[in-house]
Amino acid sequence: MPVVLYGSPSTASLVVHWLLVELGIEHELHQLDFDRREQKSPEYLALNPAGRVPTLVIDGQVLTESAAIAMHLADLYPQAGLAPAPGTPARGDYYRWMCFCVYTLMPHYRAWFYPAEPAGPGNGEAAKAQARIALEAAWQQVAHHLEGNGPYMLGRQRTAVDFVLTMLMRWSRNMPRPTDSWPVLQDYARRMKALPSFAEVYRREGISDWT
Repeated sequence: MPVVLYGSPSTASLVVHWLLVELGIEHELHQLDFDRREQKSPEYLALNPAGRVPTLVIDGQVLTESAAIAMHLADLYPQAGLAPAPGTPARGDYYRWMCFCVYTLMPHYRAWFYPAEPAGPGNGEAAKAQARIALEAAWQQVAHHLEGNGPYMLGRQRTAVDFVLTMLMRWSRNMPRPTDSWPVLQDYARRMKALPSFAEVYRREGISDWT
């Protein structure tokens, strides 16, 4: 089935690209130039009206939202073991942590990187300060969970949640307290970054930081 990923280096499309590589899914990659605002072009907006990345097209079906795409890919390739079976307690935990990424971590990151959106012009520093507090509290929660339930978020089973969380850890690399300042999170990220697919997606996107 034809698979096309629209993304941009170091954005939320990274986790989708990483999973495509991890799962061995042949695909075509279209990297959009944000400096030229290609994500806001009429052609791209016809595909994804939000004007954001990622957008994944699978056999004509258009999918958006990085976490949703990650879960769908895991379900499409159950032999990879990246999602617990539906209806199991582990599946409930899987949904919990994926939604934690979507509803807790991602909005606070957006407030950190784009503080004028929630706070308006002139209030950016206050918005960033609140976002930092919320993010550090959220990552402390993840660290505490891993200390008692690791090595991955669902214990011994590595899932799509771990790929999404690792991407989100990377987003903190230039913040005042990056996530790998927590030893348990640093060890967790090291396990994920040791995957050959991580090195390969970095090579394909030309990324060299946070290795």
